[in-house]
Amino acid sequence: MSTFEDLVAEGEAVPTEGWDFSWFAGRATEERPSWGYAKLLADRMSKAEAALDIQTGGGEVLASVPLAPSVLAATESWPPNLEIARRNLAKFHAHVVEVADSDDLPFPTDQFDLVVSRHPVCTRWDEVCRVLRPNGMYLSQDVGAGSVRELTDFMMGPQPVHPSRSPIVAVAGAEAAGLDVMDLRQEALRMEFYDIAAVVHFLRKVIWIVPGFTVDTYRDRLVELHEFIERHGPFVAYSQRFLIKARKKA
Repeated sequence: MSTFEDLVAEGEAVPTEGWDFSWFAGRATEERPSWGYAKLLADRMSKAEAALDIQTGGGEVLASVPLAPSVLAATESWPPNLEIARRNLAKFHAHVVEVADSDDLPFPTDQFDLVVSRHPVCTRWDEVCRVLRPNGMYLSQDVGAGSVRELTDFMMGPQPVHPSRSPIVAVAGAEAAGLDVMDLRQEALRMEFYDIAAVVHFLRKVIWIVPGFTVDTYRDRLVELHEFIERHGPFVAYSQRFLIKARKKA
């Protein structure tokens, strides 16, 4: 059986670039939203003429679609992900550009008939509306307020839930920018962590769950969580997700 130190070292050694979670197989699980974002994305991409994926990560989800429009662009803010995204999306001849999450989008007005985003850090609704053509569609799957708060609270103590990530705020922002919200769904999804290596890698990769996380800073809490998992089985948390589909007014 691996020791605490062995598991922590393993969790620290896994690269965090890209948005591929295959390493977690057998070590952690997360329910998938019932709406199937990848399937919805593939359907929309197959019908689009010009599409933009905002905050694409390593482009892994976008690269999974079987058919992409002839004009395809993507943005990403984290430099290590840019080259990964360019490799993943090269088969579509996608134009991948570095853009800070809250910055203006470097594209002409009314350029795209489809704009998508999976787990955006923030959404510039004014910019989404600007680059969409009239009647163009926006589709995103967002991380909701209080996502994985069970793990956050265990590591940091009880923390406030930030309402800025709520579906209500998203709808208000979309409508204020000039979009009609056509569909809104939300779900809480069970997550299970089977060892402390999975926790360490997750907190290194999903950096907003415990801001500023390092093993040294949180070693005492990690030891306690390791002992809990050893005695009682997987640590359970719940991710919050919501889907929003909106259309630019004609």
